[in-house]
Amino acid sequence: MNESSLCRFRSFVGLLCGLLLTPLASAEPLQFALLAKRVDHPFFIQVAEGCAEAAKAQGDTCLLLGASGPEHFRRQNQALQEAFARGLDGIALSVTHSKWLADHALKRAGKTPLITFHSDLAPAERHLRQSYVGLDNLAFGRQLGMLAQRFRPQGGKLCILSGSPQDTNHQERIQGIRQQLRGGQTVAGAADRLSGENGWSELERCPLYSNDPSSVLFKLTTLLNAGTHVDVIVIPGSWLLYEADEFRRQIGPELAKLDEMGTRPAIIMTINEPDTAHLSLLDDGLVQAYLGVNSREIGRQSYRILKRLAQGKPVPEKVLIDSHVYLPKALPDIPKQP
Repeated sequence: MNESSLCRFRSFVGLLCGLLLTPLASAEPLQFALLAKRVDHPFFIQVAEGCAEAAKAQGDTCLLLGASGPEHFRRQNQALQEAFARGLDGIALSVTHSKWLADHALKRAGKTPLITFHSDLAPAERHLRQSYVGLDNLAFGRQLGMLAQRFRPQGGKLCILSGSPQDTNHQERIQGIRQQLRGGQTVAGAADRLSGENGWSELERCPLYSNDPSSVLFKLTTLLNAGTHVDVIVIPGSWLLYEADEFRRQIGPELAKLDEMGTRPAIIMTINEPDTAHLSLLDDGLVQAYLGVNSREIGRQSYRILKRLAQGKPVPEKVLIDSHVYLPKALPDIPKQP
């Protein structure tokens, strides 16, 4: 190669290297957001911490967006519209009311990558998102049902305290509870109440619905104080334990009265990542079992899926997160549902 050709070759290599390195040098941080049902709930705060931690490690950011106070689909719809207007690189949505959001804010999604977390869109609207990160809510409900069977193997009267009837994740969990207690039979939907199958039936006024922690606590207190016999209370959401000490103050005396009459129910609850106060409720017998959710891992995985979408990479249709059973120290652990 003569000197002129060698110079041209070096110039070409230098230009090629420069072109390859330029995108790395000029790459800007990406900004993603979690659109929560409510931003002041410990679960969504913990999910946001996991997302922010994973994003920061890659030089990106992950915001927590939404309204404060008891969740409502109209307020979430407004927050979602505002989020789309921000030009974010991706949004993860925890769904309150699937059809309402699909008919309103989700029509304005444009090119913004969208996934769901924790609470998915209903099957009819699922094509609007690109992935889901969270629990297999039907299997999670079956695990709650297994715990009910552990404490009342002969069956009994059941009451479920849940969030809004429009919450897809809660409805799937209720369906799972009923399937498990029926004996694993697949039924048409969550509306098919238990009415004696395998010894299980539901109180006529249950499920009780509310998204407000104080309201749910009042409903639970009223249920325990009403003189109506109930064997198992299952709570498929975690909002009731917003304040463990308040739960102890209000529910403890009611359970003590029922203890004296020999009619105390087993209480099984969903929890995020329990602290010492939550675990003490177990050891003191105010709650018989928790089924826990790794909220921070949901946040970390949500960021990773959003990042892949922003980079134009393929993503799985679902990323499922494991659950964990918490029992009093005196009781052996329970095997996980396959």
